[in-house]
Amino acid sequence: MYKLFLKRLIDFMIAFFGLVLISPIFIVVAIGLFISNRGTPFFFQARPGHKGAIFKIVKFKTMNDKRNTNGELLSDAERLTNIGAIVRKTSLDEIPQLINVLKGDMSLIGPRPLLVQYLPLYNDQQKRRHDVKPGITGWAQVNGRNAISWKQKFDYDVWYVENLSFKLDIKIFFLTIKKVFIREGISAEGQATMNVFKGNENE
Repeated sequence: MYKLFLKRLIDFMIAFFGLVLISPIFIVVAIGLFISNRGTPFFFQARPGHKGAIFKIVKFKTMNDKRNTNGELLSDAERLTNIGAIVRKTSLDEIPQLINVLKGDMSLIGPRPLLVQYLPLYNDQQKRRHDVKPGITGWAQVNGRNAISWKQKFDYDVWYVENLSFKLDIKIFFLTIKKVFIREGISAEGQATMNVFKGNENE
């Protein structure tokens, strides 16, 4: 009952009222990033959702588009703006994803939606992370976020799929709040976010 119906109902209600309540913060951050990025404060990117269906995720844009002399984008750490660093550390960059939750592309809690180019790199076990809708936060995020290895991340994602319940979602919700305040696991060592996944031989 929870997985098939109640989870979606709870997602919609929390996302709707959440957006209403934090709209002042949403507006302030959007204006700040618009000025910092000299353009759009939002970042749109194709991501795989439930059963691998592709959707457009929306986040606050915390990095600029600076490139090197060869026209290649600089590293994440080099492109992260000052205000973007603050937004990322406080996890405010995730707020616009409440729109994805309202639309039904995402859930509040589930495996994080990763890059489309990773799809062919998953083994059969890792593909199971797509058996549920992706989430704004998840079991892997409260157990290390970007500071853990890809293998650990995928193991946590699949464990969540196998153990999904209302009780577990409540636990993840409150652990997420705790993680936001202590700002733990935001990035991998030497990176602004997470290292690129290159397949199971490079976990």
